[in-house]
Amino acid sequence: MPLKGEYAAGTVDWARNQAERYEATDGREANRIRGVPVVVVTSVGARSGKLRKTALMRVEHDGEYAAVASYLGAERHPFWYGNLRAHPLVELQDGAARGDYVAREVEGGERDRWWARAAAVWPAYDDYQRKTRRRIPVFVLSPVHA
Repeated sequence: MPLKGEYAAGTVDWARNQAERYEATDGREANRIRGVPVVVVTSVGARSGKLRKTALMRVEHDGEYAAVASYLGAERHPFWYGNLRAHPLVELQDGAARGDYVAREVEGGERDRWWARAAAVWPAYDDYQRKTRRRIPVFVLSPVHA
């Protein structure tokens, strides 16, 4: 069941345009960042309650996906981090396929395994971690089976 509510467009033009174009074309367009596949995650704003769309690197394993809150190695988390913490039910679009997922932040060995998968897809994650003092959070998005 898709999330319902008012959509609030992001303020970063390229990111907003990518997510909207991806969604409008069922992932046929705007489906890569520097040649690497992406998915679009729709979350509910932690403060606004409005729907937010974010293109994230496609890190999939056995039907689950990773969402790495790297923010390019900035010292703060990306805005969507708080959204997933406050409202863990999200919608994920991978190409034309859409589904409901539950996000949970992972730690320890599970985080290490997902980090390795993510860094295999997007090696810059390791650079981002070296660049920041914070431990970059990793969420696992698991499908909701009705």
